[in-house]
Amino acid sequence: MIKVKQLPQKEIKEGYNARFVHTLYTTLGFWEVEIGAVLPMHSHIHEQSTQVMEGKFEMTIGDDTKIYEKGDLVVIPPNVMHGGVALTNCQLFDVFSPAREDYGA
Repeated sequence: MIKVKQLPQKEIKEGYNARFVHTLYTTLGFWEVEIGAVLPMHSHIHEQSTQVMEGKFEMTIGDDTKIYEKGDLVVIPPNVMHGGVALTNCQLFDVFSPAREDYGA
């Protein structure tokens, strides 16, 4: 059993603090994001699923910008540009496949 709140937390980008669980094929990311924190547009080889657990997060995927709220889920295909900004303090849950070696897998 894993207690998420007991996992070490890392600041990955200013205002983006995460706890990670790495499996053979995936990385799970539990994010606490500060209001106004910006995630610059970027892409990576990983498929990414993001669920908003708390708050409101504006995300751009390709040319499409939407506001995601508690309970919303979005799937980002590999190599697609995406980024966002926290409109409130947020808690986000990400699943990446394959595992994110840059996050310590």
